[in-house]
Amino acid sequence: MSPTGLRPTEIRTIDYHTAGEPFRIVSEGLPPLPGDTVAERRATLLGPGGSGTAPRPGAPDELRRLLVREPRGHAGMYGGFVVPPDDDGAHLGVLFWHKDGYSTACGHGTMALGVWAVDTGLVTASADRDDVQVRIDVPSGRVTATVHRAAGRTTGVTFRNVPARVSARKVPVTTSLGTVEVDLAHAGACYASLPAQALGLTVDRAALPALTRAGREIRDALAGHPATRHPGDPLLSGVYGVILHEELPDTPRGPHQRNVTVFADGQIDRSPCGSGTSARLALLADEGRLGAGDVLTHESVTGTVFTGRTVPAATTEDGLVTEVTGTAHRTGEHRFLLDPDDALGTGFAL
Repeated sequence: MSPTGLRPTEIRTIDYHTAGEPFRIVSEGLPPLPGDTVAERRATLLGPGGSGTAPRPGAPDELRRLLVREPRGHAGMYGGFVVPPDDDGAHLGVLFWHKDGYSTACGHGTMALGVWAVDTGLVTASADRDDVQVRIDVPSGRVTATVHRAAGRTTGVTFRNVPARVSARKVPVTTSLGTVEVDLAHAGACYASLPAQALGLTVDRAALPALTRAGREIRDALAGHPATRHPGDPLLSGVYGVILHEELPDTPRGPHQRNVTVFADGQIDRSPCGSGTSARLALLADEGRLGAGDVLTHESVTGTVFTGRTVPAATTEDGLVTEVTGTAHRTGEHRFLLDPDDALGTGFAL
């Protein structure tokens, strides 16, 4: 047994990036997690009284810390534990994790998982079919990654999210840069959106420290706000991400925006944010800026791009169905070990 209590098991992972944002898939070494559904297993990881950004200590959470902290990871690492789905209607389930805990949704992770499922043969790609659907159970519901193929190679992936809905408009929030108004939308997780310009900021790398600080302040200020509550599950409530965006010239297909999403406790999404793009689509549609057939071109602070659209034919009373398209690529495979004599244990975060 290691100094942390985590057994010195070999952990195997396969790493991907989706538009620049990492996703570490744990393929071997995860201990059994009690629960009949993905949502129940997430509740097990959070523990009694725990939250998505403050889980209670335990062996599975020590595994998360081992993989996300230095020297094996870094503060921007993201990943998922592959678990059984809720029923035979899905191919797999997943528990998403980041440096602070466990999220309820993750679009970029869903996209990476879809490509991984096809790459590994978990879901068979037929030679006479260009698109392969991978159904995945996540804590917020069932989502789909459609992996696009051509000549035997993956060319892209489209993530269909759980329904997205606008929950509040123009909520006043006081920050160190002034009082601003934010819009709230649920898209598997709750996101607060506002123009970066409202804070006197631009969406670029030089402004990242100020954008991160503002995102954390806004998230903290909205803690407990009624519009951040999920009507069906308190574990899906609370602001997960703050999206600071700026307008770019429209394309012939529709709006064009650049954003930085600050999520959890100050983590920066290197991609345009998959579930966050769903939230932006719901808000733009509500504003009348995104109609049927229109496409949002959504850039990240690193310059990578997702495109997103609404699917009116699939819209339900729970909200607007959205699809987000991008690319995911494998970056490596790892065998992680924890030496029982390693005084650093599961590592550290700076």
